[in-house]
Amino acid sequence: MTVSSAIDLFKSTPVKIGLLLNPMSGKVRKREQAIRQTLAQIPNAMMCEATDLAGFITATDTLIHDSPDILVIIAGDGTSHAVLSHLFSILPIAQWPALMIVPGGTTNMTPLDLGMRGKPEKILQRLVHCLQHPDNSELFQHVQRPVLCIEQNGRQTIYGMFFAAGLVARGVKFSRSSVKQIGITGSIFTFLIMLRSLIGLIFSHDNKEWAPVKMSIVRENGEKVHGTYLFTLISALDCLLLNLRPYWGKELAPLHVTWVDQQRKHLWRSLWPLLKGQGERLSAEDGYHSHNSHVLTIQMNDEYIVDGELYRSPDNGPLRITATPPVTFLVL
Repeated sequence: MTVSSAIDLFKSTPVKIGLLLNPMSGKVRKREQAIRQTLAQIPNAMMCEATDLAGFITATDTLIHDSPDILVIIAGDGTSHAVLSHLFSILPIAQWPALMIVPGGTTNMTPLDLGMRGKPEKILQRLVHCLQHPDNSELFQHVQRPVLCIEQNGRQTIYGMFFAAGLVARGVKFSRSSVKQIGITGSIFTFLIMLRSLIGLIFSHDNKEWAPVKMSIVRENGEKVHGTYLFTLISALDCLLLNLRPYWGKELAPLHVTWVDQQRKHLWRSLWPLLKGQGERLSAEDGYHSHNSHVLTIQMNDEYIVDGELYRSPDNGPLRITATPPVTFLVL
C-alpha cells in the first residue's frame, strides 16, 4: 500500500482490520489478558492466532483472503519476519494492506525503529480510539522502509529487516536458548545478550562457539574482500536495539552494511563510536568498514540470523542481499 492510500484509509468507514496474535511472544505472554481485552474492542476485525512458521503462513493467508485495510501483527521480530516473507511470496507490494507491528515480542527491534513505542495494550487502545473517532486519524504516522531480500540458489528467498553473522549471530543464538527461557524482555534482555557477546569476544580464540566468521564479500562496485570478521551486519533499519547505530556510510543507498576485521586495532576505545554511528573517526586500515549499498553478495559456510531467526548458509553458493521497494507501515 502506498502512503497516499494509507492516509485515505480513515476517510471512509468502516476500516477492515486483520489481527495476527502470537500468544507465545515475550511481552504478549506477560500482558495477555490486557491485550485480549483490548483486541475484543476493535471493531470490524478478524483475528487469527499462531505460534510457529506454519501457523503464521496459514493465519496470514486467512487474513489476506478477507482483504483487510490494515494488518496488525501483535508479536515480536520473528513473527513479523515470517509474515513479511510470506507476503512477498504471494502478493505484489501494491496489493498489501497497510502493516502495523505492535511490539509484543522479546526485543521488538523493527517496531521500535519505526517509532512504535509503549505497552502493547496501550498501543491497541489508541488504535481502538482512532477507529471509533476517524477525525483523530492524524495520530497515525506513515513510515516507509525497504526490506532485505536474501537469495541463495536452491533456497527459498528470505525477507527481513536485519541480517547478522559472526559474534552478533552467536549472541542471538545464545539468547534463544538460555536467557529467553527466563522470560526477560526489553532492554534488560538486550543488555544481557550484548554482555554475553562481549564475553564471547574476549574468549573467541579459545571457544569455537564464539568464533569469528570467515566470508568473502563482493560490494556493489565489484570490489571483492575476503577475510575473518568479528561480525558482519546488514540492516534496513535506521537504528537497532538500545538506539545503537553501528554504521556510518554516506552513500545514498537503502542498506546499511558494517563489518569489523578479526585483526582490528584499538577495539575497546573504538566500541563507543562503532555502536553510536560515529565511526567516521574509524578507519578501514584499522579494520572497521561501513557503507550503504543497494546490493551485497556474501559467500560463507556459517550461521547467520535474520530478525532473530537462525539460518545456515552452506558453502555451495553466495547469498545475494538486495533491498525491496519501500513497505508502508502505520505507526501510532
